[in-house]
Amino acid sequence: MSFDPAQLAALDAVLRLGAFEAAARALHVTPSAVSQRIKALEDRIGTALIQRGSPCTATPAGARLARHASDIALLDAALARDLALPGTPARLRLAVNADSLAVWFLPALAGQEMLFDIALDDESHSADWLRRGEVSAAITAHARPVQGCDSLPLGWLRYIATCSPEYMARHFPDGADAATLASAPMLQFNAKDSLQHDWLREVTGQALSPPVHRLPSSQGFVEAARLGLGWGLNPEALVSEPLARGELVALLPGHPREVALYWQVNRLVAGALTPLTRAVRAAAAKALVPPE
Repeated sequence: MSFDPAQLAALDAVLRLGAFEAAARALHVTPSAVSQRIKALEDRIGTALIQRGSPCTATPAGARLARHASDIALLDAALARDLALPGTPARLRLAVNADSLAVWFLPALAGQEMLFDIALDDESHSADWLRRGEVSAAITAHARPVQGCDSLPLGWLRYIATCSPEYMARHFPDGADAATLASAPMLQFNAKDSLQHDWLREVTGQALSPPVHRLPSSQGFVEAARLGLGWGLNPEALVSEPLARGELVALLPGHPREVALYWQVNRLVAGALTPLTRAVRAAAAKALVPPE
């Protein structure tokens, strides 16, 4: 089955921009024309593709078809690149965890001949974006490939539990143990973030539930720890200098936590993404603990 490129472009624009009017402006057509293209595509598929709202979102069928349109654009762009033909950059949707984005991932995107649409999610959940067909590649903590994907080990992102010296003196005057860790305010990225709880279980052998501040920012995590709001696990690369200056201290210096990261990419577009995959692996090699 083949699809009308104009209809696929309308679907992609509505889902990417969240509104029919914005899609119309991007495509240089009227909102009515966008609506007609979407309706024709839905009639052909036999199901709704967009959930109207603010913003508009994809139905499961819409997400899958939008990913198909994105895959075709990536393959077309790769062919144009290989044949040295003029072309427009394809858009690649990725799922990446915040700490990778803050520490090492962005240099891999520099110099790539494509546009990026990055979905931010915890590394333990980013593979779900691949399963739903909403992205073509992801940084994930899962070694097992998502169906239809290849999984490549990147290395280990090392974390250190840190807090300010004043916070340490106030909450852990005799050192951090299960009793003090259970009551000291902790930093958490969001409700999905289990990194601190996993570390607590690892170092105490108990499932502790301390009070938490939720702060969805990698740099904000470091600053919040420095200001004494709470303690949290921060990537070593982000806290090495504050630790050296004495602005932060390690709760338990002998207990870092390392999270294995993998690059998973849809096999249909793996060839088209070869230059990016090479760049991702090179950037990871410079910043992460090497994979075993």
